[in-house]
Amino acid sequence: MAERAVAPVAAVGDAPPRGGEFRLCFPAEAFAVRTALRRAVARFARRIPRDSAGTLELVLAEVLNNLVEHGYAGQSRGLIEMELQVDGEAIHCAISDHGREIAGLADGTRATKPCPVPSDLPEGGWGWALIEALTTDLAYRKDGGRNTLSFRVPLAG
Repeated sequence: MAERAVAPVAAVGDAPPRGGEFRLCFPAEAFAVRTALRRAVARFARRIPRDSAGTLELVLAEVLNNLVEHGYAGQSRGLIEMELQVDGEAIHCAISDHGREIAGLADGTRATKPCPVPSDLPEGGWGWALIEALTTDLAYRKDGGRNTLSFRVPLAG
């Protein structure tokens, strides 16, 4: 199956002077998510431990693919904004969109959901538990029509 062309990923602040920040705005489409993931991980590959880069990629893939699959389901177009900043202890992440709100999360609270019962899950279904297990300071905010999920990915020692 051939991949269809999508609008290019727009980088904003792709190479700031200090090199510890990264922002992208891209279409809520599977191909654009893959491109954004590659760029984000490549941006920090030499600045963070390899294990942390793998964790960052896994968490971002889960969050971004959930936005495409659920947040923008049934909508013709949408954008995702991803902001990342690294310091000596963690990668700070903020993912924003204008899709549906995250089901089961209250605005302005720590973003936690009950641990799923394995027999109740569809195939896959472990994404949110994985995100919670691999991040800290996970929070959800709804401001007007804008959703923001923020979290930190700790750097491996």
